[in-house]
Amino acid sequence: MTSSVPVSADSPIVAGESELGRALVRMELVGAHQLIRLIPLTGGVSSDIYRAELPSRVVCVKRALARLRVAADWQVPVERSRYEVEWMRVAAAIEPSAVPAVLGEDREAGAFAMAWLPPERYPVWKTLLAAGAAPQTSAAQVGRVLGRIHAASADRADLGLRFATDALFHALRLDPYLVTAAHAHPDLASRLHALVATTAATRRVLVHGDFSPKNILIGSEGPIVIDAECAWFGDPAFDLAFVLNHLLLKGVWRPQWRASYASMFGALVDAYRPHVHWEDWPTLDARTAALLPGLLLSRVDGKSPVEYLNDPKARDAVRNFARAHLASPASTLARLVQTFDP
Repeated sequence: MTSSVPVSADSPIVAGESELGRALVRMELVGAHQLIRLIPLTGGVSSDIYRAELPSRVVCVKRALARLRVAADWQVPVERSRYEVEWMRVAAAIEPSAVPAVLGEDREAGAFAMAWLPPERYPVWKTLLAAGAAPQTSAAQVGRVLGRIHAASADRADLGLRFATDALFHALRLDPYLVTAAHAHPDLASRLHALVATTAATRRVLVHGDFSPKNILIGSEGPIVIDAECAWFGDPAFDLAFVLNHLLLKGVWRPQWRASYASMFGALVDAYRPHVHWEDWPTLDARTAALLPGLLLSRVDGKSPVEYLNDPKARDAVRNFARAHLASPASTLARLVQTFDP
């Protein structure tokens, strides 16, 4: 991010003298001559994210990056920011407590502001999972929220037009994950490309696209979903497989809690399933079970490998399981998780 005045967490700056401050001015959240403090938040690879201390309140401000902070050269249009805001607005109309309030948007800067959620009150689900401290009930709550958003958006032509982001979704998800994994595993390339084709051709619900424990906060009233930069009207199997994938990966990383993660896997699916009305459950179940091994392989051999699987033996365990189930897909998610013992 460039600005005429350096962004510093240590001293206030005049809003109108920094690029992000000017975005906040255009959002009418602060005056151009008022002092603000912008405190960078860590952990994001696709955006600059700040805690913005304004004269009247504290907000969270986010601005999309053109080049993602990963080892591979991964460049994506910053226009994705507008679709993230739109996803939050649609989701808020369905599940008001499940998303932060959008406070302002500046498409000129590719930035928006949302309610600040104090981390001590809204811990990240990934952090709780890693520490073995995630309540079992959280997984079911997450499954219900996802199911309700998918169900309320299913087969809506207006959302299909509003989120016709096929090119962005391919650049953000299908290419860096499944296509890149196909390059690394040429013997499975036809299978992985078939998953890409099936996913891309299935347009049924509003998809978050990065429905991961790192993007889910656990509040007293239930989960809150953030970071919808990959929003797309498409295949519900992608969101479901994406979040379940992380529960499997956590079981490799933290084998002492593998049984707990498997239980959460089942609870999430069981809570999601009753909301499926746009197609029969066995069809969606089988499609998700077929996609999940591809996503597993993508998180060790794609453009965005999970940062916590540093042990080569652990990566090989994920790789071998994924390869076996790509070659011979499980017919249901229940059968897939039952055989997951890397």
